[in-house]
Amino acid sequence: MADLSGWVIVALVAAAFLAGLIDSIAGGGGLITVPALLLAGVAPIDALGTNKLQAVFGSGSATVAYGRAGHVDLRAMLPLASVSAAGSAVGAVVANVVPGDALDAMIPVALVLVAVYFLVRPDPGDIERPRRISPTAFAVGIVPVIGFYDGVFGPGTGSFFMVAYVGLAGYGILRATAHTKVLNFASNLGALIVFAVSGSMIVGLGLAMGTAQVLGASTGSRLAIRHGGRIIRPLLVVTCIAMAIRLIIG
Repeated sequence: MADLSGWVIVALVAAAFLAGLIDSIAGGGGLITVPALLLAGVAPIDALGTNKLQAVFGSGSATVAYGRAGHVDLRAMLPLASVSAAGSAVGAVVANVVPGDALDAMIPVALVLVAVYFLVRPDPGDIERPRRISPTAFAVGIVPVIGFYDGVFGPGTGSFFMVAYVGLAGYGILRATAHTKVLNFASNLGALIVFAVSGSMIVGLGLAMGTAQVLGASTGSRLAIRHGGRIIRPLLVVTCIAMAIRLIIG
């Protein structure tokens, strides 16, 4: 498992648990695990690949939990999930040619806007609202773009899917969270395939962190299902602001 000490591996596994818990509710787990991997001395490209490997376990666990609770029809989500995975795979392929400075400047602003959106708008709760965009436009114009972003960069993907579902598809916040995890799992999987083909990951470490992700995501999913918007909305706002600050300070 690379040249990492036992204590460093334990710390990374603990970080993965926390990331899985937060990500299953509000997204943003990558802002915990990617910096942790880099601080541990993992090469940047391997850190991204290893992060995708462990994130698949967390987002997959959350997806199953929401599906079993009846908040999302997993079979009906397959077409959208495929689009999300494809967009992310393309993003991972072209990641090396995207100007990093442009992303560094744009993404914190976008995350702050997401936080403001959920902070100032009337509490969406679990009330369904009229769609502002057709299912086809959502599938063709929104999902692949966010999936592509996840493959290129990643932080905030879940938050962006949440805004799309609440603001454009009219979903209540719990239902939006459940559907977001499906698409985020798919985008993680799409990028993971690209990183796996290129060998850019530490498999043993990713599997160990993935186990912790499952435990964290299961805990977070139960909290979200039990408390709904009371926990999802404030954590989403705090997570978006924290991610923006983390990206700004580097």
